[in-house]
Amino acid sequence: MTELRSQIAQALEFIRTKTDTKPKIGIILGTGLGGLVKEIKKEVAIDYASIPHFPISTVESHSGKLIFGTLAGKKIVAMQGRFHLYEGYNLKQITFPVRVMKFLGVESILVSNAAGALNPLFKKGDVMLISDHINLLGDNPLIGPNDDELGPRFPDMSEAYSKELIMLAEQAALDLKIRMQKGVYVAMQGPSLETKAEYRFLRTVGADAVGMSTVPEDIVAVHMGMRVLGFSILTDECFPDALKPALLEEILKVATKAEPKMTAIMKEVVKRMKQ
Repeated sequence: MTELRSQIAQALEFIRTKTDTKPKIGIILGTGLGGLVKEIKKEVAIDYASIPHFPISTVESHSGKLIFGTLAGKKIVAMQGRFHLYEGYNLKQITFPVRVMKFLGVESILVSNAAGALNPLFKKGDVMLISDHINLLGDNPLIGPNDDELGPRFPDMSEAYSKELIMLAEQAALDLKIRMQKGVYVAMQGPSLETKAEYRFLRTVGADAVGMSTVPEDIVAVHMGMRVLGFSILTDECFPDALKPALLEEILKVATKAEPKMTAIMKEVVKRMKQ
């Protein structure tokens, strides 16, 4: 057994002392986006700090709990808070919970984040469905020896985000009469926000929104054969010719205000998903 699988087994063994549920759906909640937790009928909440080999959230707006329960009648496991490269973790640590989710029984992951709008047709407060991503983190969670028991050496990324789940989300937003954008997400290392020149570059290479997460989790989920659906709440406008300073307080305020829209869509998607 590889070291990674040994660590997964230890985390799994501990979690199984708290719950024996086998959720098919995993949810990762990003910056300021923990409100969906209120919609979950909770069975068990486990602090990350108590789970072997789990990183600990160091960002103020990330609670750091692994929550088991039901949402829209479906068994789910939700990460209330995630990890980032800028916190000092490597990508294998950041994506470790995704590996554990797979061994818990998860087949599909819904992931959310707060991001900056690059597309001039988008505005802060919008919800964006992620159609694809660009990895500019300068790293990849699959670098190093590959464990064939976990996934292939060269995973195909032609469908990084599930077409089926994207269609489901689009129909859910339409039925709920919620305006939703759709675009390409680019991940940067952070924690500094980008310069005007960098925003212009990112827009030129085809990005519609920029953030500091999600891509590593998506790569590992795809590596392990899981479907992924991603959402961004656009918390600020990164338009080079009209750029204003971005304040964390304002970002969190916008995320909190827009969150009910994303929560409604995600809940409806879970309800419509076949298990």
